[in-house]
Amino acid sequence: MAKTRITKVYTKTGDKGLTSLVGGERVSKASLRVDSYGDVDELNAVLGIVRSQGVDEEIGSLIVDIQNDLFIMGADLASPMDIEVPRVSAKSVKNLEAAIDKFLEELEPLKEFILPSGNIGGSYLHFARTVSRRAERKVVKLMEQEVIGENVLVYLNRLSDLLFVMARVENQRGNFKETFVDFKK
Repeated sequence: MAKTRITKVYTKTGDKGLTSLVGGERVSKASLRVDSYGDVDELNAVLGIVRSQGVDEEIGSLIVDIQNDLFIMGADLASPMDIEVPRVSAKSVKNLEAAIDKFLEELEPLKEFILPSGNIGGSYLHFARTVSRRAERKVVKLMEQEVIGENVLVYLNRLSDLLFVMARVENQRGNFKETFVDFKK
């Protein structure tokens, strides 16, 4: 696939609150479709912050793969179903599941709820998980109104699970002891 070169950052076409979907359809920047891929874009940016924090090499490498998937998801969400673009694949979902299973092998099963915290990478992974859950909720709203790619919601659901597990692994590998919720307070 040929690389697209961005030669101009501003186009002035969005100055009235509209933007173009892939295929040219103009929609409000406040539409659920645009809001959904905006949350996915935010999640991608948070994962970029995670990578900048010097996380474990294996986790950092996996994040690059996830960021690529999220970019494809953004294109998927920005494209009505009759437009041919790369879409989130079932294989990408399976890759997340495999990563969850692999990371869980090195963690003790949870018997209590933990507070989102840890070293900087682990804390940002917990933050990324919350952004992923928000994107997931937004996509559910979008699906109630429009048809979208069949794997988008499933991917986000698995991704938030993976980010939780990755946060725990990052903290464990960094020798950070998890803090359990104290329901007696």
